[in-house]
Amino acid sequence: MSGGPAAVRMRRASRSSRRPTVKGSPMRALDPLHVDDDVAAAVNTVLATVLGRRLEEAEAVDPLFAEDLAGRVARFTLAGGRRMRARLCWWGLRAAGGGAPQAAAALGVAGALELVQTCALIQDDVMDGSPLRRGRTAVHVELDEQYATPRRDRPCGTFGGAGAVLAGDLALVWADDAFAEATAGSPAAAPAAAVWRSMRAELVAGQYLDLHAQATANRSATRALRSAVLKTALYSMERPLMLGATLAGGSPDVLAALAGAGRCAGLAFQLHDDLQGAFGDPAATGKPVGEDLREGRSTYLLAVARERCEAAGDRTGLRVLETVTGAPNTAGAEDVRRAREVLDQGGARAQVATEVERLCRRAEESLAGAPLDRPATARLVRLLREACGLPPGDAPDTAGESRRAAGEPDPPAEQPRRAARPMTEFDDALTGDPR
Repeated sequence: MSGGPAAVRMRRASRSSRRPTVKGSPMRALDPLHVDDDVAAAVNTVLATVLGRRLEEAEAVDPLFAEDLAGRVARFTLAGGRRMRARLCWWGLRAAGGGAPQAAAALGVAGALELVQTCALIQDDVMDGSPLRRGRTAVHVELDEQYATPRRDRPCGTFGGAGAVLAGDLALVWADDAFAEATAGSPAAAPAAAVWRSMRAELVAGQYLDLHAQATANRSATRALRSAVLKTALYSMERPLMLGATLAGGSPDVLAALAGAGRCAGLAFQLHDDLQGAFGDPAATGKPVGEDLREGRSTYLLAVARERCEAAGDRTGLRVLETVTGAPNTAGAEDVRRAREVLDQGGARAQVATEVERLCRRAEESLAGAPLDRPATARLVRLLREACGLPPGDAPDTAGESRRAAGEPDPPAEQPRRAARPMTEFDDALTGDPR
């Protein structure tokens, strides 16, 4: 298109027409009762406002930057997933007794969490060479395809991968801006900022441990658990809950209960994600089935499978696992099928599923008896169980109090379906110093 004022106006209009928009009423979003009904919608409304401002700023910096990177970050963020971290932030606030006075800050921080997640996912896809994210083409692949850059030894070419790293950096910059804006003037700004700083460092540390394990072929269950705690349990659940509760001015007992629940449920969430990566439906996960196996990732599921094969003297099973984990990016569909068979028939799949349930139960126990808002805690428990792939359950001591009030004895403890690991190993991972 030729230059001149008219051409410039047409290009700007074209870019504006592609900007993502989300309908909603910001004033309605600040009513806690309305937010309770649909936290994700309220967060989307906040994100639309925040990202609209960021896109205008990006356009003023450079139109190409605004279109190629800023626009992609905004679209990726608004397309969103389940908004789990944002919802946990909100229910951490509500469980700690927060309401209207802190609603705007909590929703702003929830939106900032979603921008951190955008950074994590975009850059994770580059590191893993994943071609898909949420059922759509990954950002690094989009950039390669847009400019027809050559693919090399991975699904991301040099340009696409580098551009996606910058897109992730931009999302993190925007996240920090959104957090600062949301907490400005809040009496809890300083303690919330301390939680935010810890969360960012833990996320990077966990991802580095994951990469280090792949590079050094460290396949121990202990390392897999430690990485899972840092990059998933803390980042995805504990810290979002802590942020919400901190904004509400939660007491030490409240913060401790929510932190314990978030860490246990967060580890359960990662173990469930490992199971989904190996056995889930691609239509639901948005990623190719068996991708963790093809990439040779050092997951806890694979560590358990290897241990069980060694204990049973199953050399064939060990060879099958070595085929997919020993040479990342070379395993074929048949290799993945056989590895899934070993995971299933060797008992690793059932064992990890049992451990997901045990960890989630520990999360619920952490909330029992704590000075939390009971209706909000019940909603929180359902959210934690949903994230871990478990059916809804009551807030832990709500059901217990009802039974005892009626003079009924507590039911016997549920027995695990399959022998599982001693919880001491999980305790070591859960109580390790995250710094």
